[in-house]
Amino acid sequence: MNITSKISVASKKTKFFWLLAGSLGMGSLIVTLHDTGMKAALFIIDHDVSRLADGFYPVNPFLFCCVTLTLFIILFVSWGVMFFDRHVLEKMAYTDTITGLPNRNEMKRFFDKHVGKENFAFLFLDLDQFKAINDTLGHHIGDLLVQTMGSRLSSFITDKQRVFRIGGDEFLIIAIDALQDTAEQRANQVLQKIKEPYFLEGNELYITGSIGISMGSIHDSDLSVLLRTADTAMYRAKSLGKNQYYVYNEEMGIQAIRRMELEKDLHKAFEQNEFFIVYQPKWNVATNSPIGFEALMRWQHPRLGIVSPAEFIPIAEETGLIIPMTRWILEKTCLQCVQWKKRGICQPVSINVSIRLFKSDTLNEMVYNILSKVGLEPDFLELEITEAMVLHDVNDIIRQLQSIRALGVRVSLDDFGSGYSSLGLLDRIPIDALKLDRLFTHDLHTPSKRAIINAVLRMAESLQLDVIAEGVENYEHIEYLRELGCHRMQGNYYGKPMMEDEVEGWLQLMESKGHAF
Repeated sequence: MNITSKISVASKKTKFFWLLAGSLGMGSLIVTLHDTGMKAALFIIDHDVSRLADGFYPVNPFLFCCVTLTLFIILFVSWGVMFFDRHVLEKMAYTDTITGLPNRNEMKRFFDKHVGKENFAFLFLDLDQFKAINDTLGHHIGDLLVQTMGSRLSSFITDKQRVFRIGGDEFLIIAIDALQDTAEQRANQVLQKIKEPYFLEGNELYITGSIGISMGSIHDSDLSVLLRTADTAMYRAKSLGKNQYYVYNEEMGIQAIRRMELEKDLHKAFEQNEFFIVYQPKWNVATNSPIGFEALMRWQHPRLGIVSPAEFIPIAEETGLIIPMTRWILEKTCLQCVQWKKRGICQPVSINVSIRLFKSDTLNEMVYNILSKVGLEPDFLELEITEAMVLHDVNDIIRQLQSIRALGVRVSLDDFGSGYSSLGLLDRIPIDALKLDRLFTHDLHTPSKRAIINAVLRMAESLQLDVIAEGVENYEHIEYLRELGCHRMQGNYYGKPMMEDEVEGWLQLMESKGHAF
């Protein structure tokens, strides 16, 4: 159980104890007061009328003291209960237990007092890679980090500025009557404060944050809209590389609405057969012949038309739909390859796979079952992975890739050189080929890029890896690559992605041209 859970449980137990003690004490006092009052109401018959006429009657000192003491005790307990309710319970309800900062309840109460009065600048802060800290160092260190973060952010609390912890590693800074320039300046100050090192139980940590900024007032829109727009801007800051801020604009709102619509419709796309597959050829300039096809998934949306994979693939990965999508394209592509073989087209096919397949540890079984089902030889299938995928869990990825290659299936590293560097792992990763990202192809005229490609080719040769250059668009690209010693290419120059019924016609066209353009 982490610190948050322990404090929460302790707070609930303390609250229950005091409420129970107060209730029992109040009940006992009420009973005592009742009995005392009943005793005080007893009438004593006295025939000495003279004393009554003089207005004098002897007072019982014990009874008087008991009544007075009881009244004071009731007043003291009542005051204690009111103090506990107004101060202790209120603090527990409106203060975050770890950081001591105001929480969501206090945030809502704050806005209830400021509806329609001022314009606000919302700075939605989320720590970068916080989950990795919890997973590697434990939730205890994560809680200490959040506690330290709260202490640092409390320095930004002023009469015109509030700081709230709204959950997990998320904080909200609200500036009252602030302009956008002021909000951006404050965001830079917060990011600089966050980047200072953290020393937690022998661990030296360096953390960054991403901030989304939105401007508005409660009068113009409700609180949920302002929070959502700031949250959207924060995710844009993360997508741009993290450790920065981003200001929300209307274009982002349109994109967010489109994303929500795509996510909703993505679930129905399978049932309504809206997905289809296109195939882009790969070419070997040394033999002047095709060396296979890459299968690419496309989505024909009934209202939005063709949706780019750059839009729906990330959504599918986040929602987990990428697993059934991969199974679908894998089976369809392998079946298509079998049908081509029957017509004399013996070309292997490659398919991109997501990290979600490796995390689920189901890819090897999925590949084996589909190959057996459709009757395709393993060497006609190639799986393409990315560099970032390898850095997820190197040993586990290597284990799964070894199992896949043991089936006879080829593996290539896609978009090589565009993301995280995996040069130090190339001799360990069980792959057959590297696919150079198009950013190298498009700058082939620069000496620096040609030097890099030359180095990659020499390295791949020593590791006995094939190299395929992506994004080949013109003859100049081909000449540069051929001079450097790269003979395997893929791009629109040789063929754009085409439907399955167009492949045979394209091959016949290539044959009629003598296997060359």
